[in-house]
Amino acid sequence: MRIIDSHRLLIAPAGLLIVLDVSRPAKAAQPQPWQLNFQDMVTPVGDLVYDFHNLLLVVEFGIAIFVFALLAYTCIRFRRSANPNPSRTTHNTFIEILWTAIPVLILVVIAVPSFKLLYYMDKTAEPDLTLKVTANQWYWDYEYPDQNGLVFSSNMLDDEEAKEAGDPRLLGVDNPLVVPVGKNIQVLVTSNDVMHSFFVPALAVQIYGIAGRSNETWMRIDKVGTYYGQCNQICGVNHSFMPIKVIAVEQAEYDQWLVKAKEEFALNSASPKLKLAAATIGLTPDIN
Repeated sequence: MRIIDSHRLLIAPAGLLIVLDVSRPAKAAQPQPWQLNFQDMVTPVGDLVYDFHNLLLVVEFGIAIFVFALLAYTCIRFRRSANPNPSRTTHNTFIEILWTAIPVLILVVIAVPSFKLLYYMDKTAEPDLTLKVTANQWYWDYEYPDQNGLVFSSNMLDDEEAKEAGDPRLLGVDNPLVVPVGKNIQVLVTSNDVMHSFFVPALAVQIYGIAGRSNETWMRIDKVGTYYGQCNQICGVNHSFMPIKVIAVEQAEYDQWLVKAKEEFALNSASPKLKLAAATIGLTPDIN
């Protein structure tokens, strides 16, 4: 289902729909049936997030085992039959120091890598490329300020169109975001209406789009491929129809795409009033 406001013009004849040919499906790019772990991370931030996640699992598992063992010991050691005359002790200074100091030490162990990760993922000092992502109900506007304001809209494909394009249901789009691999990409996210969230799991990118302000994050995709995401902030009746498709290609293919995109989106402007679709260009990402 696609909503088109009265003030929007979407010119998308069949010959002008952008189709980025992905010959092999990217296993890391989308959720898999019965998947228990993260998608394979393809950014430096994603690798650190995954390592931090594993550290927290170890800490949480250790705490859970300790609490379970303590409860089991207490139930057995101080059951009525084994302890008919319970102790009247109400304070134990040593134990009280332990149950205060140990949680503090655990929090410090968690805080050190947590703050390092937060500062690392905050922003890139010297971006090679800047992207502006503007959220709308219920589609995305992508702008490349470094390319003379190249801008276009990205709408979800219906089931039949997605199948023809080789995209998963509810994740295919007409105009995907195309970026080069190995480049530090500054991502500025805002909104034209309600609160949205730009979320691509494999890239470890999740940032809110809020009207009237610009939030910043960054990414560097180290592996050629196609990566899917969605708006994960409830933003209205069609919240589930705001997919994100990111195609990461080598620099030479990216330069070719830029030439085509500038021609096809020439009538677009940074003010999202006129929406045009792009021309077909064959890019064949391979993440294997």
